[in-house]
Amino acid sequence: MPMKGIILAGGSGSRLYPTTQVTSKQLLPVFDKPLIYYPLSVLMLARIRDILIISTPEDLHRFRDLLGSGSRWGLSFSYAQQSEPEGVAHAFVIGRDFVGGDSVGLVLGDNIFYGHGLQAILQEAGPRRGATIFGYYVKDPRAYGVADVDAEGNVLRIEEKPAAPTSNYAVTGLYFYDNEVLDIAAGLRKSGRGEYEITDVNREYLRRGQLHMRILGRGFAWLDAGTHEALLQAGNFIRTIEERVGLKIACPEEIAFRNGWIDASDLERLAAPLVQGGYGEYLHSILREA
Repeated sequence: MPMKGIILAGGSGSRLYPTTQVTSKQLLPVFDKPLIYYPLSVLMLARIRDILIISTPEDLHRFRDLLGSGSRWGLSFSYAQQSEPEGVAHAFVIGRDFVGGDSVGLVLGDNIFYGHGLQAILQEAGPRRGATIFGYYVKDPRAYGVADVDAEGNVLRIEEKPAAPTSNYAVTGLYFYDNEVLDIAAGLRKSGRGEYEITDVNREYLRRGQLHMRILGRGFAWLDAGTHEALLQAGNFIRTIEERVGLKIACPEEIAFRNGWIDASDLERLAAPLVQGGYGEYLHSILREA
């Protein structure tokens, strides 16, 4: 079953003012790469190549300038605007024609995932009938959507920002759905916040008995770079890992090469204009290793 991807990179970024008053937060650097590279890499690791970028009318051209058509990485990018912040689930209304009859993976543009075996988990999780969400153990789950799951990964209950959580598993900003999500999202009503809530989509799959959760365990990191503190912490985390092991996190060129979507000559051409900053030298090291 084919799967398409959506990156929701909209919003005003008001929690990051004044930094984001003239640009999208997903274009801010997290150590050595724009933030959007990190959710993009997640879709690429899931072997999703046809991807829709959703952003504000003011920022959409900046994403086009950065990412282009995607062809240099063996991908195909489409672009659509979300004029007002109408919620995560609204992405499926905007992207209905793009998704067509396929399954879809949605990732939030400010989420970062890292861990050994992530690629295998992503590829095993989708596409499948129903919905798959990804859970992460957090100390204080009251600020998140929270799910109770059984031993088989079936979700028993899901709550949004509960005052008294019955589980420590937060629902991350990564979701895999079958094609039914398009009709489910189209039938939603706005919440009291004036948004179409992704939790309401998940509750509908739960009602149908088709909501599953994959737990990202102790060896994984899930970061939300939506505040100044979180953005700095994310950058420091990426820097520490990359400098310690000598491998880059969320490098689209490397993922495309290792997935067989581009060849050595393509990678050489991509590396050439990047050598002065060190990023291109890393790409050359991949070629030498290969």
